[in-house]
Amino acid sequence: MVNFTSNTSQMNREILTFTNKISKHLSKPDKKFSADMTYGILASESCLLTDIVDHLHENTKKVNSVERLTRHLNNGTSSTALKSYLTTIRKWAPQEPVIHIDDRDIAKPDGYKFEALGPVVRDGSKSTASKTVYVKGYHVTEACVLTKNNHPVSIFSEIHSSKEKHFTSINEQI
Repeated sequence: MVNFTSNTSQMNREILTFTNKISKHLSKPDKKFSADMTYGILASESCLLTDIVDHLHENTKKVNSVERLTRHLNNGTSSTALKSYLTTIRKWAPQEPVIHIDDRDIAKPDGYKFEALGPVVRDGSKSTASKTVYVKGYHVTEACVLTKNNHPVSIFSEIHSSKEKHFTSINEQI
């Protein structure tokens, strides 16, 4: 019989070990946020904050935990956290790494309440060889490096829109 409690404990230890590596120079609340988000996303298999909070099993009200995570997400990723993450990933990459850059888009043709929803995203499901259909959406730029074990690990990910103030061009993002 499989002991699920010990499997969960082992997974939690491994997640904490990883998050401690990438957040060792952060404040205590930021370390906790990093560990909670990483564990919550993996345990719940979801990016929804309410699902993440359900798997954290905290002794506070659910709404308070969601607000705490939302506050941290609104602050964005600090340069210290990003530097620690990239330093850890650099150790996993070979001397001459293979980096895959993926420039794609997210089509939201029926969306109207999304922030900075851009008007010029190609809709691949409606476009053909003879005609190109453009709809509202976002551009996504992602870069992944292959580790020594040939596992892709994200080193850059950004969603951007032509309606944002600081947007210059897709080529500038790439």
